[in-house]
Amino acid sequence: MNIRTLLASILLAAPAFAELQLPPNARVAIIGDSITEQKLYSRFIETYLLACTGRKDIKCFQFGWGGETAIAFSNRLENDLSVFNPTVATTCYGMNDGHYVPYAPAIGADYEKWMRVVLTGLKKVGVTNIVAGSPGAVDTKYFVKPGATADQYNDNLAHLRDIDKKLAAEFHTAFADVHDEMIRAMAAAKAKLGADYDVCGRDGVHPGPNGHLLMAAAFLKGLGLDGNIGTITVDMKGASTGSDGHAVTGSNGVAEITSSKWPFFLEPEMRKITAFCKFDEELNRYTLRVKNLDGAKAMVTWGMEAKEFTKEQLSAGINLAAEFDKSPLDAPFIALVVAVNNKQAYETPMIKGMVTNFRNFAADAKADPEFAAAMNTLKQKMMAKQEKLDAEAHAKLVPVKHVIKVETAR
Repeated sequence: MNIRTLLASILLAAPAFAELQLPPNARVAIIGDSITEQKLYSRFIETYLLACTGRKDIKCFQFGWGGETAIAFSNRLENDLSVFNPTVATTCYGMNDGHYVPYAPAIGADYEKWMRVVLTGLKKVGVTNIVAGSPGAVDTKYFVKPGATADQYNDNLAHLRDIDKKLAAEFHTAFADVHDEMIRAMAAAKAKLGADYDVCGRDGVHPGPNGHLLMAAAFLKGLGLDGNIGTITVDMKGASTGSDGHAVTGSNGVAEITSSKWPFFLEPEMRKITAFCKFDEELNRYTLRVKNLDGAKAMVTWGMEAKEFTKEQLSAGINLAAEFDKSPLDAPFIALVVAVNNKQAYETPMIKGMVTNFRNFAADAKADPEFAAAMNTLKQKMMAKQEKLDAEAHAKLVPVKHVIKVETAR
């Protein structure tokens, strides 16, 4: 049994995460600095919430802004969020708040002050469920700044993480430990693949898809997702069955499935980092169990790929999402990714180019009802386009038919 299979068999049971932060008709604002504006972890969160949960009632909007700090967001919070009216929010600040120097108590005091303002402001505008995220990490090789080494700055970010955790407890919000998620995986990956393997980006700060997957994982756990995509049970001498989200027919080793919950699609660079974290075990469990297998081994065919497993593995359950590099659900997931990309790409200029600047005309709007009405019309027009792009993404969420076939190995 390889190490990946062993880990999957040990960790198939859902871990205990935070309480679910996604009430019916959740409207999720993904808030942060330039790392959020990269629209990678925000895309991973949104596609996961739509495809992996089977829920169509969730809507997302990313509010990333390059170079931003907690104080800067607090100044635009009420104005910018007003176009979306979120009920759920994730925050990810601290990278710029640390000023790229070693930690000092004044840095922590300032960050705590303004994160208090942010959390208070979110509750004031009606956000009922908040995941206070810590800052991420900087790359231990590629982070080069005159004011601090990578180790010094990661220590600074760890102090800011502790402040976020403390505030989450004080404000009774959920907490996402983005920093530790990245630090742990980075240390393990570099130990195996070498120091040149970047987890936090070649500029040391802005991760590629691998680092953003770690960030998304921290937030998804903070949102309370249990990671259970579904379970398919194939009976070699009876009918196949499936859990919620998977309508199953077929018998005697064949499962014909219609899935409205899909395993998360991992690009090759993203899949590489899963060897050094628990994304598949904790958040991407699509389990196959086989009953009444006569032989010691069986061949499992899923889509265009076939792999052999032992009777013990199949009886305990294998995680198809981890064991198979490709699946019949990849193509529809990729189509969803493209639609979410299109939507989030529109959200950045909508907020940064237009909506946030309406603050500059608050006095004019107050004095002139016609002026105020014109601004409101612009907001409505922009939101209408955002909602159209959102509807196009949701339209990709159609049940997908696929087949799993189990044959006793000879």
